[in-house]
Amino acid sequence: MMLWYGGHWAFWQAGMMWAGTLVFWGLLIWGVFALIKFSRRPHQDDHADGARRILDERLARGEITPEEHQRILDLLTGSGTRATSQKSF
Repeated sequence: MMLWYGGHWAFWQAGMMWAGTLVFWGLLIWGVFALIKFSRRPHQDDHADGARRILDERLARGEITPEEHQRILDLLTGSGTRATSQKSF
């Protein structure tokens, strides 16, 4: 026996079925949208930006020499040689 209550569905059963279907598809579409939206955000390396800012501030205050600044900057960026775009102080 598939249907109860004399072979027909009660009004609330059909309403709950439709509501459940709408909620399911709404959550599924929202989930896919959220995954796409958050996966396309540009990845920023905040740690390296913060370290670079602190390094520049230390140079500006005179706590380190320009040579030491360049050496530490090379360590941060992973380059073994001096960058030619840096100004010499």
